[in-house]
Amino acid sequence: MYRTLIEDLKQWKSRPGRLPLILKGARQVGKSWLLLEFGRTCFQDVVYVNFENAGNLGQIFDGVIEPQRIIDYLGAMHGKRIEPQTTLLIFDEVQEVPRALTSLKYFAEQAPEYAICCAGSLLGVALHSQTSFPVGKVEFLSLQPLSFREFLIANGKEALCSFIHDTPDEKLPEPVYETLSDLLKQYFLIGGMPQAVQTWLNTRDFSAVGSVQDNILETYQNDFSKHAPNSLIPRLRYLWNSIPSQLARENKKFVYGLIREGARAREYEDALLWLEDSGLIRRVSCVTAGHVPLKAYENLKAFKLYHLDIGLLARMSELSPASILDKTGVFQEFKGAMTEQFVLQELSQHRFLRSIYYWSAPGSEAEVDFLFDYNGNVIPVEA
Repeated sequence: MYRTLIEDLKQWKSRPGRLPLILKGARQVGKSWLLLEFGRTCFQDVVYVNFENAGNLGQIFDGVIEPQRIIDYLGAMHGKRIEPQTTLLIFDEVQEVPRALTSLKYFAEQAPEYAICCAGSLLGVALHSQTSFPVGKVEFLSLQPLSFREFLIANGKEALCSFIHDTPDEKLPEPVYETLSDLLKQYFLIGGMPQAVQTWLNTRDFSAVGSVQDNILETYQNDFSKHAPNSLIPRLRYLWNSIPSQLARENKKFVYGLIREGARAREYEDALLWLEDSGLIRRVSCVTAGHVPLKAYENLKAFKLYHLDIGLLARMSELSPASILDKTGVFQEFKGAMTEQFVLQELSQHRFLRSIYYWSAPGSEAEVDFLFDYNGNVIPVEA
């Protein structure tokens, strides 16, 4: 499936003075596939190293880090010569070997001619565990679940995407509107996780998609047990499972007391940060006024939590396909939470938006009407 981020990767490849690149993103959003596809289409050769199951490979990063020695060893292990500029070297799950992450500094300084891309599903979690990081010696890109545009392209609707792009200020003809509306309803249920989208393309079966989504959600919860401190695991599960009920409220501001009876912020702050660092949730803070800089008006005590992916949110909320596909109820079901989730995901695709905020009138319990982007532009949610 086409991912628009490959265009950013191509720009990185051709940019003079490029640094090693780290591709961030939650587990199963397609990071490994994208880097391998980038290597296949833009390089003569690829050397792929997965540190999650690499055995004793981490030992080559022990002691004094010498980029050329690492290159020679990896080339011998894969039975091929790693050529500068023409071979893409991929370090996957790089957070599993902290010294491999540290080595990027030395590649940037001593061997900048080599093209190195890294991926890490739990990189943010690892960095907060005192992992040494090559500050200023790497570049970053972030991969999200498929956007609605990418979903349309995957469904063979490139012409529809081009039509919308070429006529942004014109009212859509009724047949185009109906087609787009039906596809949007499908996207609300399927979401943008690549495996879920591929299952839909292969089967056109919402039940099969639901099974894939269940497996992804179970994998995420297994990560709690595998990677989080034991003392944090119960709170992670409580907080994670509370997201649908939090968003079901008329005023969707996050309330710690809804996680479980008697819950307090100080008890769940670490769990919230862990889920944020792993990329599984998105925090959107409230601003008290729509003035630049928005950061100056951020209310740190008022925020909303959204899911990584709209399809996974629908599955966790046990929304049936009928409730979304119904022509009269698509935007009323779940009290607008799905629509806000969709708007947030679309805005998150734009790298020029450093932060996204929402606004609510002081003392108001009414539904939030607007989000603001980093430049202070108002984005009506209802639109």
